[in-house]
Amino acid sequence: MLAELPGSIGFVPAPALPMNAASMLLARAQRTGSVAAAAGKTLPKRMASSSGQSSAILAGAAVATSAAAAARRLQRRRQPMSAPAAWRAHATQCKAEGEAKSGEYDYDLFTIGGGSGGVRGSRWAASQFGAKVAVAELPFDIVSTKFEKGGLGGTCVIRGCVPKKLLIYGSHFQEDIHDAKGYGWELPEGAKPTLDWDKLIQFKNDEVKRLNGIYGKLLGNAGVDHYEGYAKVIDPHTVEVGDKRFTAKYICVATGGRAFKLPIPGCDLPGVVTSDEALALPKQPKKLVVIGGGYIAVEFAGYFHGYGTEVHLIYRQPVPLRGFDEDIRSHLAEILEQKGIHVHSGESPLSIEETEDGQLRFKTDKGTELIVDNVMFATGRKPNSNDMGLEEAGVELDKKSGTVLVDEYSRTNVESIFAIGDVTDRIQLTPVALMEGMAMARTMFANESGDPTKPDYENVPSAVFSQPPVGTCGLTESDAATKYGSVDVYVTKFKPMKHTMPTGRGEEERMMMKMIVISDGFDGAGRVVGCHMVGAEAGEMMQGIGVAMKAGALKADFDATIGIHPTAAEEWCTMRTKTRTTTAEDVKEKAAA
Repeated sequence: MLAELPGSIGFVPAPALPMNAASMLLARAQRTGSVAAAAGKTLPKRMASSSGQSSAILAGAAVATSAAAAARRLQRRRQPMSAPAAWRAHATQCKAEGEAKSGEYDYDLFTIGGGSGGVRGSRWAASQFGAKVAVAELPFDIVSTKFEKGGLGGTCVIRGCVPKKLLIYGSHFQEDIHDAKGYGWELPEGAKPTLDWDKLIQFKNDEVKRLNGIYGKLLGNAGVDHYEGYAKVIDPHTVEVGDKRFTAKYICVATGGRAFKLPIPGCDLPGVVTSDEALALPKQPKKLVVIGGGYIAVEFAGYFHGYGTEVHLIYRQPVPLRGFDEDIRSHLAEILEQKGIHVHSGESPLSIEETEDGQLRFKTDKGTELIVDNVMFATGRKPNSNDMGLEEAGVELDKKSGTVLVDEYSRTNVESIFAIGDVTDRIQLTPVALMEGMAMARTMFANESGDPTKPDYENVPSAVFSQPPVGTCGLTESDAATKYGSVDVYVTKFKPMKHTMPTGRGEEERMMMKMIVISDGFDGAGRVVGCHMVGAEAGEMMQGIGVAMKAGALKADFDATIGIHPTAAEEWCTMRTKTRTTTAEDVKEKAAA
């Protein structure tokens, strides 16, 4: 049989076996299995239950199972190896010999950036396809800088999703203690829980450091080389880290994004921070301004408020979360105010000044003036693509934003250079970056026969960990109506069961669920194309709904599903009454008004 190199459809030599070896073993297994099965059927129950007879039957069954397994193994050995498996066999041999599969480069893949996407893509290329891979990342630190501080795990693990969620967990305990009174619990007269901010931040930092170490082990276990330092692209096949240069068949740019401050007077004063520094403040602010209306802004506003900080949330839009479904936006805006967060909608930051006692005077264009301890900019993130040699190597960037422009396979205009994750500004979510990394690895190494793999961005579930949280999957009402022509909308609002007891917080935890379905008479009628909610455990619910929507679930499937009672989630199965129908024409008229 022919042995073809990876990248082609072919075969590898099979072990020389007697042509009838597998069939002989299989026949033996069948005979033994038949005897054992017959024995089990014919023995009296009393005898079959005795230890001696049972052991004999089990032994017979074990022999049959073992023989059958051996037969199957022999048969599999005679089957031709698939193209990806053939590639892995060849690449693993090259890797064991310490050389890149291509032979003319130091590495098959060199990844710049050790965040979630970069690590996953690198590990996948090495472990699944036997590629020789390296990753460059800056040395670890809790707060990052452009050229000197970063760490394996990237934004999500060190200064994003993970530490943020940990601090959000902690911020709920004060409400939990308050809610306990509605269930009969009492604290001694005058007793109040106290917060040790130093311990909170230290415990969070310890967990982040642990995860950073795990990422290093994951790379090591996959055989990926890790270089610490600032990396630059020298040419389409060369990367420089410090004073060392490495060549690679492919280069992946996975450098993520960086938070930025609006260039207003006072933006660089001490105490003016981004999300990076806000997660590591050495002292809890008594009074805080958060600028921005996106998911980072509402999440940080929520958890600081939960710890007892007086929070002022400033955004230009009438409601927060631009780009989300309108019902979700308005519902959350109401709850933020009910919780006691000071919302300043329709305002823009004007200036920041330092007061004589070291605080900050913050002003908006609407005349609002606040004296606060910290001002946090949550006004977005920019792709981390500058000063990396990309443009000099011929890689095309968006001139305004700096986004690395890629095709549907994450390849830039330079054939050997790919980019994944937030630096490409597609969907800025960690699981999406993981998907892009795996698809990229397949495109590079599993599909060299000419069948590249596209990331799939349809029906990506996500959550905003505001308080209460938001969950969403699929299209907004307006987007769905525009795309499909007409949609039926189902909306329900209710007080969660927990707060039917006298907690006093029922209105500020009020839940909303919304389902969007293609109308009858239109292509795809009955399919659920959007699910959105505000309320406790929104992220947990939306993960399961994401599976259903990915499978193409119809409204009838939700209706036919038995709900789990009593839960909030069962509402997804009981929304029978249509709230309204929205057409593409309705959306146009509203936009023109």
